[in-house]
Amino acid sequence: MPAILALDPWTLPRHCRGMSEPADITAMTFEDALRALEDIVRALEGGEVPLDKSIELYERGELLRKHCQARLDAAQARIEKIVAGPDGAVSTTQFDEPGR
Repeated sequence: MPAILALDPWTLPRHCRGMSEPADITAMTFEDALRALEDIVRALEGGEVPLDKSIELYERGELLRKHCQARLDAAQARIEKIVAGPDGAVSTTQFDEPGR
């Protein structure tokens, strides 16, 4: 059975280092938060992160996931406002419909 390696801060992707406070997540763009979440998933799937660090990464990943979902929800609300008819009724359609 291979020994679990202790990872130094530079072994993890830059978004996984430091486990900074959630406040910095709120300032992230959707794309940056998604990249950070993907980095965390790769690190966790790699299986070489110690248990305590895995838990920290998982917690940060959950905060990033919630941030991404909130950004997507806000974007959807903005799009629905744009496509609202003159009477205020919102007509939503799938983006991937044929002919669009």
